[in-house]
Amino acid sequence: MVRFLASLVGAAFVLVLGIALWGSISGVITDPSPATAEQRYYHHPIEDVHFASDGVFGHYDKQQLQRGYQVYKEVCAACHSLRQVAFRDLAALGYEDAQVKALAAQWDTISSINPDTGETATRKGVPSDHFPHVYPNDIAARAANGGAVPPDLSLMAKARHDGTHYIYSLVGHGYVAQPAALIRDFPDAVTPKGRYFNQYFANLNIAMPPPLKTEGQVEYADGTRPTVDQMAKDVAAFLTWAAEPKLETRHAAGLGALAFILIFCFLAWGAYQNVWRDLKH
Repeated sequence: MVRFLASLVGAAFVLVLGIALWGSISGVITDPSPATAEQRYYHHPIEDVHFASDGVFGHYDKQQLQRGYQVYKEVCAACHSLRQVAFRDLAALGYEDAQVKALAAQWDTISSINPDTGETATRKGVPSDHFPHVYPNDIAARAANGGAVPPDLSLMAKARHDGTHYIYSLVGHGYVAQPAALIRDFPDAVTPKGRYFNQYFANLNIAMPPPLKTEGQVEYADGTRPTVDQMAKDVAAFLTWAAEPKLETRHAAGLGALAFILIFCFLAWGAYQNVWRDLKH
């Protein structure tokens, strides 16, 4: 009798759970949640643009990386740090040792200690230094940027899905006028003061003003035409290198390992055929 009552209670419990689950599912199907402004107007990064680093055979175009470094230095470095990268790493972009030293010396805000007084001071960079912090702390960063802390860009290309295309889309093509239909359908989604509408940013409103505004904002040393699209491509490529400096080595190692496995499989198959050649299968 006790067993029967326990089974009955269990069955009733399962029935109640089933009814509740069905009610939840049917409610979602018949009365789905209304789309938000982000769901309707957010755009995924532009995919139909090619970068040399794309794919399993990806590599870096050193000329493009040098142009991207120039864009970072002249545009992005005013707010964004690159703390995980040392000046000596720039040699991988094709710069000679003397050029690396000269590039490092252009940064004269490296923190140091005065050997005579013990007070904090600044000096010019040397190749062994890492790129300096832009702001002394987060409080200063927020005060200078409307309450937002500009993120460090060292690993940004890996911190975002499809990071290379994300950066390219965000800085090169994301800043557009807020659609009138968005304001009509979502009055509460109007971009607030101190923010900028960007169709490739997750919540559509970003604290960073448009960094690349006009053609010719950066004058390339190699004579490449500095359109907004070109500058966005170049800085995206540079930040991809900053996040993945060993990409070419990793690809080469992976392809070498794959070739080894294929050769090993062929030799194993040949050994198998030789050892068991006199037996019927």
